Amino acid sequence: MNRRNIYSFMAFLLFSVIVLTSCTEEMSEVRLDPKLSTTQLMNVTSDSATVVGFVVAQGDGFTERGICYNTSPNPTINDKKVAYTGELKSAAFSIRLGGLNYATKYYARAYAINPDGVIYGEEQTFTTLPVVPVLTTTAITAITGNSASGGGNVTIGGGAEVTVRGICFSTTNPPTIADSKTTDDKGTGAFTSQLTGLKGNTTYYVRAYATNSAGTGYGPVVTFKTLVDLPVVTTTPATAITKTSAASGGVVSYDGGAEVTERGIVWGRSAEPTVSDNKITAGTGTGAFVSSLTGLELFTTYHVRAYAMNSAGVAYGSNIQFTTLANTRTWNIPGDYVEASYPGLGLANWSPDRSPQVMSTVSAPDHLEGYVYMANSSNQWKFATQNNWDGPNYGGRIGVLDPSGDNYNLPKGYYKINANAADMTFTAIATEWGVIGDATPKGWDDETPLTYYPALKTWRGGIHLKAAQFKFRANHSWDYNYGSSSGNEKLNAGGDNIPVGLEADYYIILDLSKPNEYTYSANRWGLIGDATPGGWGTDTDMTWDPVNKVLKITLDLVAGSFKFRANDSWDYNLGGDLNNLTPNGDNIPVASPGNYTITLDLSGSSIKSTVTKN
Repeated sequence: MNRRNIYSFMAFLLFSVIVLTSCTEEMSEVRLDPKLSTTQLMNVTSDSATVVGFVVAQGDGFTERGICYNTSPNPTINDKKVAYTGELKSAAFSIRLGGLNYATKYYARAYAINPDGVIYGEEQTFTTLPVVPVLTTTAITAITGNSASGGGNVTIGGGAEVTVRGICFSTTNPPTIADSKTTDDKGTGAFTSQLTGLKGNTTYYVRAYATNSAGTGYGPVVTFKTLVDLPVVTTTPATAITKTSAASGGVVSYDGGAEVTERGIVWGRSAEPTVSDNKITAGTGTGAFVSSLTGLELFTTYHVRAYAMNSAGVAYGSNIQFTTLANTRTWNIPGDYVEASYPGLGLANWSPDRSPQVMSTVSAPDHLEGYVYMANSSNQWKFATQNNWDGPNYGGRIGVLDPSGDNYNLPKGYYKINANAADMTFTAIATEWGVIGDATPKGWDDETPLTYYPALKTWRGGIHLKAAQFKFRANHSWDYNYGSSSGNEKLNAGGDNIPVGLEADYYIILDLSKPNEYTYSANRWGLIGDATPGGWGTDTDMTWDPVNKVLKITLDLVAGSFKFRANDSWDYNLGGDLNNLTPNGDNIPVASPGNYTITLDLSGSSIKSTVTKN
């Protein structure tokens, strides 16, 4: 303490002595103005507090000093009090008040008794801290192999809001909220909890809990044991599917708390087969297993589930389904024409496994069909019925399947090949494809031709279509035509007319490359973006340039970006590198405003564009 503070404190003591000695002897209660230390309240807990008193002046001498307190203001020695009994080494004394109620506000004053009466210090207040909640745990009921019902009752909130309550449970004792737990509202009172995700045939320890600002209180621990649960089993997908067989299986990942005495697969033609249907056993216990299904029928859909059995019953995996292969044929068309006709596609001359194919259908397994392009002026080829030369292989004169015949020879053309494995004949018709209909430039009188692109294996072209109908036709003959009876982009021979909803220039693609699965697309193309007149809200349509065989547009652009979009929809859009546009690619930037000519070339192995400022 510096000298100035010492002088100030001595002056304060002198003033206090003068005040005390000026009081009359008749006062039964002398009120001093004692100053308690700044540490007048210390170590407040839920049931105790320490109060410090400081005797400024003692007068004729105190016979008792201490702290009186109550839950009402202005406590006196007639309320609760604790006298100081320690050794007096200074004017300050501290007293611990114990046995207090939690979360309760108290009023306390230092007091001192001398022959003239009782004097009191200034009143101080403090509130004891809350305690953790008090609660009970209810007995466990509704016990199954993986669940149970429990709960508890928060009988005492502890003087603070109960912010969360529930039950905690574990396979070790005692459980805490660090283990598995439920959350069942807040506040005091009774509650019910559902325990789920339990293991079968297992002893659990459970107790209710409740949390307030003082911490977490727990009820008594109760125990229970789950029943044996069903095993957990998953079904593996079917593999090695043939015309009459397949493989499947499963994984038993959990035994339910009891021995898995049987496992395997069940199968049938109806969904959700059970052990009452066809069944193949595959041992016992947990783990993975594989089973083979044999004696199946051609081109038939089957349903399979894995199963596992223990003392609780039978558990099943998910239902999967598969279809056996049809009794169809696939023949290869190897020859010296392949590499020239299918450039860059990984096919090879005279390699059955790397050649175009013809295939039959389920409804007509002996009738094979497919389209094959032969680019040479003279093309040698054969039918190979396997992916090698093990045969039978067919050659000879055109129209006849001869297992000992020489190579067939055909001139350049895009051939529709049909082979009949029953009567050993075939046809190979050179075709030229186009579109026909009242939506097309030539109406129903003749087809407007498309161009074949060998590297893409498709017929393509840009054509102005009216809001009407069209079909695909070859060789100016209705003997060769495709429509779409399914209403999507799949084609069928002699199918329904294809509607056109909006008159515009369309880029059309006819894909006959996959036997018996023929498709088409007919798309309008335009530009969209903040660089275009319509912004990001409206497409600016492109038109077909028949000379350069590209989509083209000349328009004014502002600085910004754009993309190519089909049919005014984001289902199919192009962006990114102008030399290799990709679906959903990045926006194409426009650095400066001006008049531009833009092209879109869809005829190559990569989609390209040019952007030229005029």
